[in-house]
Amino acid sequence: MGAGGSVKKSRAFIGPNPCQYARKARIFLADKADPQRVSGEMLTDPRVYAVALVAAFCIGLSKTGFNGVSMVSVILLAEIYGAKASVGLALPLLIAADLMAYPAFIKHGSWRPVWKLLGPALVGLGLGWLMLARISNEDARRVIGICVLAMVFLQALRRWKPLFFDQLAQSRGFGMSAGVMGGFSTMLANAAGPVIQLYLMARKIPKMELIGIGARFFLLINLIKVPLNGRLALINAESLTDNARLLPGVVLGIFGGRWLISRVPQAAFEWMVVIFSLLAGLRLSFG
Repeated sequence: MGAGGSVKKSRAFIGPNPCQYARKARIFLADKADPQRVSGEMLTDPRVYAVALVAAFCIGLSKTGFNGVSMVSVILLAEIYGAKASVGLALPLLIAADLMAYPAFIKHGSWRPVWKLLGPALVGLGLGWLMLARISNEDARRVIGICVLAMVFLQALRRWKPLFFDQLAQSRGFGMSAGVMGGFSTMLANAAGPVIQLYLMARKIPKMELIGIGARFFLLINLIKVPLNGRLALINAESLTDNARLLPGVVLGIFGGRWLISRVPQAAFEWMVVIFSLLAGLRLSFG
C-alpha cells in the first residue's frame, strides 16, 4: 500500500491526518544506525508530541477500568516509534501508571487471583520475549496487529455469545490460556489488558475489585518486563527522556479515568474502543 493510501485510511479512525507525522517519525528512526533506539528528538514536532500525549493519556485511562482503551496507545505509539521500539517506550509509562493506580485501588481486590495467573503469564512472557528478539520491525507490527485483533475477537465473543463465553471462562484451560496469552501479548505489544479483564469479568468479579486485581497483576508483570526489555535495548536513556515528556499525559489519564469511571456508561465506551481497535488492528496487520 502506498504512503498516501495509509494516510487516507488512518483519517477514518484517528482524526485529522496524525499518521503523516507518525510516518515522518518512523522515517527519522529508519535513518539511524540502530532502528530500535528511540531518539529524544522524536517529540520536537508539536504535532507528533500531541499524538504521543494522547497515547500516554490512554495508558493512564486504561488503568482506571477502561482497559480496552489501551489498544489506542498501542496503535499510536507503534505509528510514531515503530512496532518494536514502541514496546520499550511504553513500558516505563505503564509502570508509572501502575504505581499511581495501585494505591488508588488498594482497598479493592487481593493478590490471590494474581498468583493463579502468574505462572502461565511467565510462560507467555518468555515466548513473547523470544519472538520479539528474533522478528523484524515490520513483522512485529503485524504480530501486534494480530494481538489487537485477538483482543477484539474476545470482546465480541463475550457480547455476542455471553453464555458460551461464560462456560468457556469457567474452564481450567481458559484460565491457563488467559495467563499465557496475557503474558505473550503484554511482552510483545503491551496489549494484555483486555484479555485479563475479560477473564476476571467472566469470574463475576465486581468492577472495583476487578480494577484492584488488575492494578496488582500489571504492576508485578510490568516490573518483571523491565530487564527483558533492557536486554533487547528497547529501554535506554533517550527513550526515558521521551517518557519524562509524556508523563503528564499519563497523570491526566489516571485522574480523568477516576472521575469518568462512575459517570460514563462503560458498555458504550467499550464498543467505541472495539470499533477503533478493529480498524487499527487491520491496518497494522495488513496496511
